[in-house]
Amino acid sequence: MFDHAYGSYMKYAYPADELMPLSCKGRVRGQEPNRGDIDDSLGKFSLTLIDTLDTLVVLNKLDEFENAVRKAVKDVRLDNDVVVSVFETNIRVLGGLLGAHVMADLLRQRGERMQWYQDELLHMAKELGHRLLPAFNTTSGLPYPKVNLRYGVLNPLSRTGTESDTCTACAGTMILEFAALSRLSGESVFEEHARKALDVLWERRQRGSDLVGTVINIHNGEWVRRDSGVGAGIDSYYEYLMKAYILLGDNVFLERFNIHYSAIMKYISQPPLLLNVHMHNPTVSVRSWMDSLLAFFPGLQVLRGDLKPAIETHEMLYQVTKQHKFLPEAFTTEFRVHWGQHLLRPEFAESTYYLYKATGDPYYLRVGQSIVEKLNAYARVPCGFAAVQDVRTGTHEDRMDSFFLAEMFKYLYLLFSEKSQLPINMDDYIFTTEAHLLPVSLSTTQPPCQGNITTITFSQEEDLFTHSCPSTETLFPNNPSFAKTIRDSYKYLTGVGRAFHPLPERKGVYRVKLVAEVSHTTEEEEVIPHVVQLISPPFLGRTVLTAGPAKFGMDLTKQEHGVRHCMYSNMSQIITHPMHICLYNPCLTNSAELKGHIALALRGDCMFAVKARRLQEAEAIGVIFIDHREGSNSDETPLFQMVGDGDSTEDITLPLVFLFSREGGVLTAALEDHHNVDVLLLSKERQLGNERPVGMNIKLRLAEEEELDEGATRGPTLELVLEKGEVLIGEDVDVGQQRSQQNKMCTKAAENVEAETDISDPYHFLNGLYLRAPHCPTRSPD
Repeated sequence: MFDHAYGSYMKYAYPADELMPLSCKGRVRGQEPNRGDIDDSLGKFSLTLIDTLDTLVVLNKLDEFENAVRKAVKDVRLDNDVVVSVFETNIRVLGGLLGAHVMADLLRQRGERMQWYQDELLHMAKELGHRLLPAFNTTSGLPYPKVNLRYGVLNPLSRTGTESDTCTACAGTMILEFAALSRLSGESVFEEHARKALDVLWERRQRGSDLVGTVINIHNGEWVRRDSGVGAGIDSYYEYLMKAYILLGDNVFLERFNIHYSAIMKYISQPPLLLNVHMHNPTVSVRSWMDSLLAFFPGLQVLRGDLKPAIETHEMLYQVTKQHKFLPEAFTTEFRVHWGQHLLRPEFAESTYYLYKATGDPYYLRVGQSIVEKLNAYARVPCGFAAVQDVRTGTHEDRMDSFFLAEMFKYLYLLFSEKSQLPINMDDYIFTTEAHLLPVSLSTTQPPCQGNITTITFSQEEDLFTHSCPSTETLFPNNPSFAKTIRDSYKYLTGVGRAFHPLPERKGVYRVKLVAEVSHTTEEEEVIPHVVQLISPPFLGRTVLTAGPAKFGMDLTKQEHGVRHCMYSNMSQIITHPMHICLYNPCLTNSAELKGHIALALRGDCMFAVKARRLQEAEAIGVIFIDHREGSNSDETPLFQMVGDGDSTEDITLPLVFLFSREGGVLTAALEDHHNVDVLLLSKERQLGNERPVGMNIKLRLAEEEELDEGATRGPTLELVLEKGEVLIGEDVDVGQQRSQQNKMCTKAAENVEAETDISDPYHFLNGLYLRAPHCPTRSPD
């Protein structure tokens, strides 16, 4: 599998950053349609090659490793005029160069190969480190989220430096690579900056709960998003606190991690779930779904020595993969799909590897086998492996991220390998968050740089074992039956694979009171379809574009006639690009023109709620979001509900709908071809021309004649009364006579309704407002 993926990259894509496995070509930034923040990983530095180097060693492909190092030294340049993510470049490229240098140096010392190597990769790592350092030029010490590799941050040519916020993981996931670079190069500046950023995050934690938020202001240290979890936006901050202690031997990192971990287990961990909470009010969950990145957490719990919750959460994740083939990018607490994308993320395989090493239970080999089989069955394509656009449909995305080679194959190969089959002793290394290998000997062979000691006071009750990893205080028995006992209670968590066991026959008669709660049982979260309906000539309501709703903003299902607006042909007045309205840019370039109009906005770059707020501030009266993924359409991709950004969205009152790319193209083409177009935004069930009958509440009751004046219900509810003698009720009813009587009653009831109906309104029947009573012949709207 690795040979197929890596070989395809080298054959079809190198020296590009990534392989496009469906197109069988390389993804070069600027030559393909912009994907927003996703493209900030690409720096024209052969990303996939650098990220894969130490995987080649783990898989014992030493000849290929030597050839790949030669290519990297010869071809890769780091002085490119391109804006990149500081976080992604650190973990993928700097980490990749350092891991590969450590491997190359080891092989050189063994005298077997790499005798020509003269620390070229370390020199490249040091150069890259200096190119990332300008990002730390802030008053707080928290880094900018982006940097220009050639011009830094504040240079007029940098095209960046206007950002004010960064995610917690982005600022807190630098210490392993930067400290290793300092200790290998002798330049303390890298470790100093990474430690400073961690110090700020620690100081800014919520003192009452000991939790941190998701997004923080890099200038004043104030929290921008206060939801707290262990998934996207925070995940590797916690990981790096624990691993910094392992790599560097500094107790301050273990102490901080343990304090955070206690808070996580108190507020966020609700076994087997890991839920996001508000950092200031952590007893309340802030969302009903989880993201796939939290799948790394059971592996981190293994390092902590806390196996029981690790087994519980991992088993929950495994049940979700059995239900949906892969972990969806996000899934609800009822294990339905919330966001169906799967990017071939490795976190679940990572935790599987850690749990197998901790328990020795062959169950986790079978879990690994299922991962392998599903990748081959549902992701393998002729030119590599392709991400899954939606796990419900199995459609592919033209994408194979570098972490697939850096992490997935590394963890799977190690899961199935014996120590004797590996060219290195894995116990001598710690994995970075990108699975690059750094030697734990750095803490002793390379002393900490001057000024990099952070002290903390420990309680006298602690002993040496408190600071071992995994901690023997919380490490559970290393035997398979222990793990199985915990797993069994979660075996049928999602309802998949549940065996039927009939209850034993009981004698006697019992009086039973049955209380049933009715709920949706479909896998997917229920989504009420909306439409964008074009009602002006020449469309006249015949062009109806299926749209997705939002969980915030105006509730269009409660708007009887929807929201109508005339969209003008001067598209510059109403179209805005997401780059103009996202989190890091305070200005809308065309805000004056947006006032009083429905705005069109491309998906991407930042959250839907962020765009909606900016457009509402510009006094737009509604927003139609259009998918930036070319070719997407409502026929092939299930609708989803746009969600908020974790904070309260009660301030957003605009009507909001989402069109896939194909439907969006129909709308924009109509605007280009006609001077103006009237559109309606409304729920699908209310669209003009929808001739389905309107649902009615019909109350049937049997009553004595004298009761009618006293207790009969009046108002909008239609009451049908069966009078004595008119219809026989009993086993001897003549069916033909009953049907004749019934039709007479239905005809009379319908005539009464028709007499009270104003049919002068031409939209009356257009909306299908005619009576269809139960068991009555259908009356035509004509």
